[in-house]
Amino acid sequence: MLRSFFAVLTLATLFTGCGSEPSKPAAQAEQKPAVPAIPEEYEDAAKSLLGSDAQVLLFGDLAKTGNPQILAANVLPNTPKSTVAGTVVTRAVVAEKDGEKWVELFRADEHLKNAKGFLGLTPLQAVTGWKLQYEASPEKGMFLYFTPVQAGTTGHTLPIGVSWNPATKRYQSMDPTYTHFLLEAQSLENSRSSVR
Repeated sequence: MLRSFFAVLTLATLFTGCGSEPSKPAAQAEQKPAVPAIPEEYEDAAKSLLGSDAQVLLFGDLAKTGNPQILAANVLPNTPKSTVAGTVVTRAVVAEKDGEKWVELFRADEHLKNAKGFLGLTPLQAVTGWKLQYEASPEKGMFLYFTPVQAGTTGHTLPIGVSWNPATKRYQSMDPTYTHFLLEAQSLENSRSSVR
């Protein structure tokens, strides 16, 4: 009798350890951290700036100025394969909340521009798509990198860096070493230089 009791106890222990559900610590380890929900107000702002298919990619104090901003874009649903990482967008905007309205600070469409003009290093020919990469630094804010997408191109094009310039209080492009800001130009022909 004692022998059959131990046999049943051993079988019960084996079956409880072989369940299909993972133990709680394993299930918790598999869960990804929760992505904060995008506030409806930010989604509405993106749609008003870029249309109904706009997506909010980043939001918060992106420039470390104390004001809420959004990075929104029209993302291509099928990103072409390439050696450059990032998301392919046709248009992108950085906007800031000013009271009850949203003000556009920077736009990438056929060219890169802000309220003062075309950003330095903007290609002379219209760009139909950009490979967008971005990173957020807790100290310095958001950095954007735009690489023109050109069909059939095999050469390597350096990304154009764009970041908030606290001295001028606007988004500007940076030189190829990403250490100096470039001035804007009123015409595309003059946007290829102008270091600040």
